[in-house]
Amino acid sequence: MTLKVMSGNYAQSYAACLARVQVISAYPITPQTSIVEKLADLVASGELPAQFVKVESEHSAMQVCVSASALGARTYTATSSQGLLLMHELLHWAAGMRAPVVMGVVNRSVAPPWSLGADHADTMSQRDTGWIQFYAESNQEVLDTVLQAYRLAEDPAIRLPAMVSEDAFYLSHTLEPVEVPDQSLVDSFLPARDARAVLVPGVAARLGSFTGPQQYVEFRREVAKAMERVPEALRQIEKDYQSLTGRFHGGPVEYYRAGDAEAVLVTMGTMTTTARTVVDEMRAEGHRVGLAKLRLFRPFPATEIRELARRTDRIGVVDRSFTFGAAGAAATEVAAALYSGPHHPVLSNFIVGIGGREVTPNHIHAMFDRLLAGKGPEVQWMDLPLPPEEVAHG
Repeated sequence: MTLKVMSGNYAQSYAACLARVQVISAYPITPQTSIVEKLADLVASGELPAQFVKVESEHSAMQVCVSASALGARTYTATSSQGLLLMHELLHWAAGMRAPVVMGVVNRSVAPPWSLGADHADTMSQRDTGWIQFYAESNQEVLDTVLQAYRLAEDPAIRLPAMVSEDAFYLSHTLEPVEVPDQSLVDSFLPARDARAVLVPGVAARLGSFTGPQQYVEFRREVAKAMERVPEALRQIEKDYQSLTGRFHGGPVEYYRAGDAEAVLVTMGTMTTTARTVVDEMRAEGHRVGLAKLRLFRPFPATEIRELARRTDRIGVVDRSFTFGAAGAAATEVAAALYSGPHHPVLSNFIVGIGGREVTPNHIHAMFDRLLAGKGPEVQWMDLPLPPEEVAHG
């Protein structure tokens, strides 16, 4: 292991290099650009013997990755915000063709109005494309998750693309100490891709071509079944990774002091670190509160959420985006998971951190206070100024 101080973006780059990717294609967009800049440097220096394909748009970048994957290559790309939206059509192609592409996404708000702040609207807009979705809390988790995502995506029983998301600027441009595993260790954890159902030059075959309704639903069901296998496969992958590195990031959902909690917040991404600190502070004050970090969003870990509901009477789901439905995307998924389950705690949805607005300890305290008091509507916008009586913690 080597300890290096790096940004979340460089953690993506080094992970892709350690994974021995063979084809990289991307288009620059703030705040993702430094990921592929670093990879371009690694390719140019010869440290990474891969092909770097320069293209004119994110749409083309994903097409390159899908095509290279169809030939059996291990591929990587990265994007953010509007670039991810431009890829949307090809994201469906990647999943439908069972192409195990891994993509780094720097979560950034989408326009209009134009903004560079952290926001999960870009990836939430892609939640139904058939991609596995991870949300990372730290730069270390970014690096480790990219490596785990390759092994998961390339599992012959899964063969689905995966995106590893990190909050803009909170991770992408913030430097943290990161343990970088030795190449030999990564090679033992992540062998060369077992390329199945790929095109072979000179051999007549086709992928993703026309099919009628007599067969189409079977293809969709196969994708669904592959998604269903992800949580169990991820648990084993994390165990294997932990045995090699000593690091474990909690599986699909990481519980923190939730065993006897009267109220639990479900968080995603970097706000989890702030929430964990507030949980400790409120526990010291005598409040039985806890935390559940939603690390895997697609497929949605319904089993873990139902287990959480068995432990507590009140759950607050924190969304860093709003999808203009009944609630935020994560809250909607939690509600759906609990509907057919045996336990139905009080459920609240907190919308916070929109457009990069800071998620402060005050916000987290206020969410817990509202949960414990049973106060407020089902969906509460915490991004708006807090009432004076709630600006008491600080």
